[in-house]
Amino acid sequence: MIDPAPRHRVAELGFAVGVAALHAVREILSKDQCLAIKWPNDVLCGGAKLAGILLESAALPDGRLACVAGIGVNCGWHPSDTPYEATDLAAIVGQPVAPERLFEQLSAAMVHWLGIWAAGAGFEAIRAEWLSLAAGLGTWISVARPSQTIEGIFQTIDANGRLILEHGSGEVAIEAGDVFFGPSGSKAAVAGG
Repeated sequence: MIDPAPRHRVAELGFAVGVAALHAVREILSKDQCLAIKWPNDVLCGGAKLAGILLESAALPDGRLACVAGIGVNCGWHPSDTPYEATDLAAIVGQPVAPERLFEQLSAAMVHWLGIWAAGAGFEAIRAEWLSLAAGLGTWISVARPSQTIEGIFQTIDANGRLILEHGSGEVAIEAGDVFFGPSGSKAAVAGG
């Protein structure tokens, strides 16, 4: 996408894409309710990672901003040597799932949710939907950042998409990090990542 939103709102795109990816997968799984989004935009099924999203952007020579959303969904296989549980669509439904079938659902979901996001004007609706699908909301989580790990209760995401963590001395707004469920070092923390 070229200039998908005002620059201060571009990071919201990840939340819109995450919601779209979850809804696309939900269609494949016949509305299965085991799905959740791990902040900021991994799709989980029964706590196991099923899909991940990576956003990249670059300034073009003419000053416009080019953004790419990469969406990886485990259709027929998943790695077993990860620090967290993973799964794939074929393992969940018990039969192969053609990537083309998923792409068709994802295309429709992206059009729908990007339309709701409306270049950032509709982020509150995206935020509300994201929160309704959030994994670990209201529970103890660990957030690993390059310099430290912070633990506390996952309260919400704010109007900018930052994770709000209730931490011993008050609330902490986190812009980036890897989320693990449960206290750091616990079996739940590793399994939930």
